[in-house]
Amino acid sequence: MMRLRSSLMLATATSVAVASSLAMSPAHAQTALPPAQPRVAQTPAPAPAKQPARPAAAPAAPAAAPSNTVAAAKSSGEVVARVGNNDVTADDMRNFIATLGPQQQAAVAQDPSLLSQAVRMMLSNRLVMQELAAKKYDKQPQVEAQLEKVRESALVELYLQSVSNPPANFPSEDDLQKVYEANRASFQVPRQYQLGQIYIAVPKDADKATADAAKKKVAEVQQKLKAPGADFAAIARAESAAKESGERGGDLGLLPEDQIRPEIRTQISGLAKGAVSEPITLDDGVHFIRLIDTKVPYTRTLPEVRDALVRQIRQQRAAQLRQNYLAELLKQQPPIINELALAKLLDGKKN
Repeated sequence: MMRLRSSLMLATATSVAVASSLAMSPAHAQTALPPAQPRVAQTPAPAPAKQPARPAAAPAAPAAAPSNTVAAAKSSGEVVARVGNNDVTADDMRNFIATLGPQQQAAVAQDPSLLSQAVRMMLSNRLVMQELAAKKYDKQPQVEAQLEKVRESALVELYLQSVSNPPANFPSEDDLQKVYEANRASFQVPRQYQLGQIYIAVPKDADKATADAAKKKVAEVQQKLKAPGADFAAIARAESAAKESGERGGDLGLLPEDQIRPEIRTQISGLAKGAVSEPITLDDGVHFIRLIDTKVPYTRTLPEVRDALVRQIRQQRAAQLRQNYLAELLKQQPPIINELALAKLLDGKKN
């Protein structure tokens, strides 16, 4: 991970990797989030306004299987992977993809290699199933009891999903427009800065010799930057300790204003386009920052957020329908609970 994103940006919320989510049971794998940013020398970020994500891309056809797969799945029943006597067919993979949530399907469309990871997980599961069947593990009384509980929970969940699914035409265009207008502020994108950096590492526990050497290098880099016709990108490639961004001439891409550390934000706010800051000392070292470009704040349009907004509205509606359904069931058949008997069970555990 590039140095500035860890040392200059404010911390962001952690999330689950897509590959990990794809390995989950299809009944539970619903969302896939981008990897979390490292937290090196970061300060806590203020909680941003809840914003629906940009519309997900439509799922693309899976890429050709890697060289270690059996075939490229040209026909529906064709084998795409095999281990021992266990095959995974193209139909298996299509069924698997169909069970994924919209965000995961979009992730697969953007990175078809995730399918290869899913195939490996399927094959691993089948080998385990083969092993446990040979040992009749699933026939053990305690295992059968646990399986029945899992089956019951899964059936209840699937049924509740079926009775709480909103109509296909929900929400209407009018409802969608009203929700968008009522939440317009949450769709605002903050000012963004495209920055370049040259980073000189100065460890916190550096001895005097290391600190002096770093100080000397800072002075040399500053002198080069102030020379007539100085090429920031060339200096970054030659001098920056952040190798990943250094290879791009120090370019860090666009960073939202509210995720840039205050020490950096105050410096770049007064810079002219193309100008370079004075050396900025942070807890991980010294940074020279170049303002490459600025994008002014703007509000995303309804077409931009439509898909995510529809998903959010439908999820909220489904939750309400589920709650109403359960409330009606309990109303028709009110439960009777023997609180005294329950209390005795707890008393028995204490003794």
